Amino acid sequence: MATPTTFPVHRTQIAGIPISHLAETFGTPTYFYDSEKIAERVNDLKKFDVIRFAQKANSNIAILDFVRRQGVLVDAVSVGEIHRAVSAGYQLNGTPSPIVYTADIFDRDALDFLRKNPVHCNAGSPEMITQLGEIRPNAEITLRINPGFGHGHSQKTNTGGDSSKHGIWHEQLPECINRAAAAKVKISGLHMHIGSGTDFEHLSMVCASMKSTALSIGPSITTISAGGGLPTPYRESDKMIDIDRYFEIWDATRKELETAFHHPICLEIEPGRYLSAESGYLLSEIRAVKKMGDKLYYLVDAGFNNLARPIMYGSYHPISISHRAANDSNVTPTVEAIVGGPLCESGDIFTQEEGGFVCSRELPAAKVGDFLIIECAGAYGFVMSSNYNSKPFAAEVLLHEQTPYPIRERQTNEDLIRGEKIPSF
Repeated sequence: MATPTTFPVHRTQIAGIPISHLAETFGTPTYFYDSEKIAERVNDLKKFDVIRFAQKANSNIAILDFVRRQGVLVDAVSVGEIHRAVSAGYQLNGTPSPIVYTADIFDRDALDFLRKNPVHCNAGSPEMITQLGEIRPNAEITLRINPGFGHGHSQKTNTGGDSSKHGIWHEQLPECINRAAAAKVKISGLHMHIGSGTDFEHLSMVCASMKSTALSIGPSITTISAGGGLPTPYRESDKMIDIDRYFEIWDATRKELETAFHHPICLEIEPGRYLSAESGYLLSEIRAVKKMGDKLYYLVDAGFNNLARPIMYGSYHPISISHRAANDSNVTPTVEAIVGGPLCESGDIFTQEEGGFVCSRELPAAKVGDFLIIECAGAYGFVMSSNYNSKPFAAEVLLHEQTPYPIRERQTNEDLIRGEKIPSF
């Protein structure tokens, strides 16, 4: 059973290393990742035949290399992500496929790459079946089915139902079977990712849809995927999912299909944030403490250019304070504070709810120069960074066995304009 994470509002260390040392060595803002937490979450899922990391959650090649060493395979949603996976040591082909390309379209770069490289494909649109057959006859393919319903902590993370662009609409399955036959493509896998978050009543609906869809296709199916979307706790009140029960429900579906098809079925799971979210810490420095009417603001040197989840989804992240100077009294008063960043944008607030409603957080009283840590930031954090306001990308550091390893240099101002040119009229 996965162990829950606690979220203290005052913190002096990350992964056993003093925060003051990390800040002095690497500066701020910087992302830090605790390898032990990633390994712990990988171990939670060992009952599944294949754990396939949805690398869009955190695609730094050092993170990919680390999960590869844990026996985890990888899912890629672009040729760029395939290139990252290969750079991290993954092979392009094998059984099961070390890399799977999952998308709703083949752009021209993808088709050109896949014509030359036998990467397995997970298709989210019927046209992809025909397009794959044209460049790789006799290929195998996985179909990502939209069963007509979905689930998610935000409407923007629900990938099922008719308001989602993702997947092959379940009523188009006969068309897809005919397309595959005409293109000489074998449908060997099924994937049914319906969004982030889950509950067991909903999961039973997903598994029932998976079973009926597989039976409609027939014994060419050798792999089914439970997809991703496993919930991650961001608050102490959030409950960890019962992984054993989750596996048992999927395993029962797998066994029913094995009985029907008279051959083994590989059961995959495709976690993203479940593996990496809790490992991540965005370390920032408080640069202003100011009052606006009755409201107190902590303004830090990290903004939504570094972590976009709050402004995009109203996502809650645990926040802690690390004082630069030791507190001799061992008593730290707390205050209600709003946490914002440096960007010239009113929405640059880390303590907001979906819809942009600003809220405060009870945090230790702090001063300019103290450190503020945004926690559970290891998924959809750095990967969604931007250069808005011409802010350089943050540095990234992997913490392994109480040793920090730099895994991305901080971007420079020169990097910001690299590739730009002033034309000579």
